[in-house]
Amino acid sequence: MGGGVFTYVVSLANRLVESYDVYLAYAVRPQTPEDYRDFFDSRVRLIEVRDLVRQISPRHDLRALLELVRIGGEVRPDVIHLHSSKAGVLGRLAYWRAGVPLFYTPHGYSFLMKQAGAPKRALYRLMELVMARVRCTTIACSKGELDEALSLSKRALLVNNGIDPEEIDACLERALGEKNLEPRERDAYTVFTIGRICDQKNPELFNRIALSLPDLRFLWIGDGELRDALTASNIEVTGWLGRQEVLALASQADCFLLPSLWEGLPISLLEAMYLGKPCVVSDVIGNRDVIRDGENGFVCGTLEQFVRAIREAARAEVAAPLREAALRDIRDTYNVEAMARSYESIYEQALRGASECGGASAKRAAGGLL
Repeated sequence: MGGGVFTYVVSLANRLVESYDVYLAYAVRPQTPEDYRDFFDSRVRLIEVRDLVRQISPRHDLRALLELVRIGGEVRPDVIHLHSSKAGVLGRLAYWRAGVPLFYTPHGYSFLMKQAGAPKRALYRLMELVMARVRCTTIACSKGELDEALSLSKRALLVNNGIDPEEIDACLERALGEKNLEPRERDAYTVFTIGRICDQKNPELFNRIALSLPDLRFLWIGDGELRDALTASNIEVTGWLGRQEVLALASQADCFLLPSLWEGLPISLLEAMYLGKPCVVSDVIGNRDVIRDGENGFVCGTLEQFVRAIREAARAEVAAPLREAALRDIRDTYNVEAMARSYESIYEQALRGASECGGASAKRAAGGLL
């Protein structure tokens, strides 16, 4: 649980708990908030799986697999939903004979990781092809991810990621009401991003853009193993912060920059759109599924295009219509209410089918989600 996926899982679990008993099997990451339990509705039952690690590790993966099997046996869920590539592999191995509806959302396929060598990407794709033989429905979080899912299996659906505007507003109200988070004066147009400083988020290009725009201020809200790649003197790195402070800093910045090498559908982008920030993003799955170049933001492929787009976004007459279009998209499509309704509809249809086949309790006194 970290970054945008953490925000997504919190929003989804807190909505689904109104209709289901929700169990969440999870592992923490360096960027997981220390008070992560406080983000969840008290009715969501959290089960930590300590051996669930991001990297391939035969020892840890076997232990995590056995732990997932044990959890499934104790919870006896009616629906199982796996999130992330690692959980998708281990979960399908653990539950392929569970006899209940099984769903999987990659949040960015591992074989799209451009920093990985060609052999490793080929291995990841082969693993997905093999796992696609398990009777499981992939629920993609963006149109681009759906296209990738359909290349692996025809059992694939689309539910766009969504954010919770009410939660964002409440966080901002609390954050800006605290003395240490008051809006601060600044004399430079501020370009920001949010997330882990890692290959996926392309800090090398972020740094080159900052060097090309020395009169602007650049802010990286987050931290990570590639922090040393951000050498430009006009870049400030905040380190890991609490959600309230992250949103407070984002609300005070001017332009959102996301030069990622790959994405699923980034929550940070949706939140920046809701906050009214012109968004300048790379031309990859997830980003280009949300941003329509020149209509609700800018989609860029080269350093020169990024620099030009940021200059354009700084013009009030350009930024205003971009903000309006982006906010409409959030209200109409990319919000947690629409997302939760879609998931509930999918779950209910699957449960009806399972009940008719005798694979699930028709009464469903307790529905479970992992």
